[in-house]
Amino acid sequence: NPTSLKLCAMADVGRCDFKNDIHKKSESPLSLIRVATYIETIPEAIEMIEFAAKQGYETTCNLMAISKCTMMQLSKALEMLAQSPVMGVYIVDSYGALYPKEVRKLAKLFHEKLSPYGKMTGIHAHNNQQCAFANTIEAVDLGAKMVDGTYYGMGRGAGNCHLEALMGYFNGKKYHIEPVLKMVQEEMLNLKSQEPTWGYDTSYLITGLANVHPRDAIAAIKKHDTNFVEQFKFQSYK
Repeated sequence: NPTSLKLCAMADVGRCDFKNDIHKKSESPLSLIRVATYIETIPEAIEMIEFAAKQGYETTCNLMAISKCTMMQLSKALEMLAQSPVMGVYIVDSYGALYPKEVRKLAKLFHEKLSPYGKMTGIHAHNNQQCAFANTIEAVDLGAKMVDGTYYGMGRGAGNCHLEALMGYFNGKKYHIEPVLKMVQEEMLNLKSQEPTWGYDTSYLITGLANVHPRDAIAAIKKHDTNFVEQFKFQSYK
């Protein structure tokens, strides 16, 4: 990596052999390891974070499916993570179920628990209910320092916060939107028309409203199923 960019890899708890997969930083182009965990596997996540830090990496943590967690669970998890080598912890709206008012509460909790230890708050939003951008800037306004955005909102299912929207929000004072728009124009429009597809769809809205994994919506879209009433009833009675 001959650039000034920091390259990062995600390591999911239980889905990688981290002691063999994460080599020493001196042997890798990566700068940062981002550990993804659910609330019930926080101890395992901390073990991975500590291992990666000993290998020489900066580390962050993705706290996934946060819309399924209680505030008490989150408080305990953040207290544990705050005492680890982690640089920051992300609010991850895996199911695209959160609204800005809920992100506000979460961002305040994260800041309260993490900032005394010098740790940062981040946000990774999904766009099931077209709230990814709104949720991201809500977190930024409440002090989040790490924010995720992708060209044209590319991401699993309903996708993520649009990078070009974030560039506009930051008003071009530090970042320049033209190269991002050029990338969308020249590359992303073509990618968007290919499989697998991503982006807002009513099927994703329904799983977001139900606060569930988008696997059913992904399957419905693949089958070109537009019976949204039946999809809604199915999620309501699950």
